[in-house]
Amino acid sequence: MAKKNIFTDAFGNLYILKRFVIFLVGVVSYRRFNGFNKLKISGTENLVNLPDSNVLFVANHQTYFADVAAMYHVFCAVNNGFLNTIKNPVYLLNPKVDFYYVAAEETVNKGILARIFKMAGAITVKRTWRTAGKNVNRVVDLKEVDNIMKALDNGWVITFPQGTTSAFAQGRRGTAKLVKNQRPIVIPIKIDGFRRAFDKKGLLIKVTGVEPTMEFKKPLEIDYDHENPQQILNKIMTAIEQTEEFNLLHEYDQELKAKKEAENLQKQDNIEP
Repeated sequence: MAKKNIFTDAFGNLYILKRFVIFLVGVVSYRRFNGFNKLKISGTENLVNLPDSNVLFVANHQTYFADVAAMYHVFCAVNNGFLNTIKNPVYLLNPKVDFYYVAAEETVNKGILARIFKMAGAITVKRTWRTAGKNVNRVVDLKEVDNIMKALDNGWVITFPQGTTSAFAQGRRGTAKLVKNQRPIVIPIKIDGFRRAFDKKGLLIKVTGVEPTMEFKKPLEIDYDHENPQQILNKIMTAIEQTEEFNLLHEYDQELKAKKEAENLQKQDNIEP
């Protein structure tokens, strides 16, 4: 596995350029999270004593770029001793540079802003189940897996196990297999409100006055020797609150369905002689 040095990260990106890109993204996006809308952050005390490498953050996903941009702010703030706040953007002058995020190749290769995000630390992967709005079935590119492992060996990595911005989509077992094999510290992140505040790409503000939330939870307790990938995935999806038990709309639909069935049975009982 490649290693970082004082001049470049694990993928050969110059730190001086990476710092500038993170600073630029931070300056441009700052008022989106502490101006037009107010980002509410909790749980960053769980990040303080983490090691510098082999830490995997797993999060639900609501927009292509706003979620990630907000995480840049939080990680850089924590790196400078600011917990649960991004009110002092001086942290952008000393950003945390050894963290990466996993992104769909078709998303990150589109447009100038997407390429800027890629320079800041994107690890691109090709979806094995869907591309360009169509269902596909292709094998995992092992080189992409190696890149994620390389990033974990040299820093922190953010991944979105659902691989989509759709709420309550199923988690992909690839994330759990990676966790099983690499044995990182796994920190769940639960986000909410980004879909209300921003468009799907996360570039345009839909409404102001929203308070998006980002909660960093305690590391997951995982028995790497005895739990299988499906059990690990279940823990991850529960921790980021993307299982059906957290889907209030689903619960409402089920209650409505049960009520209609009961009413139909009552009608049949009244009809029968």
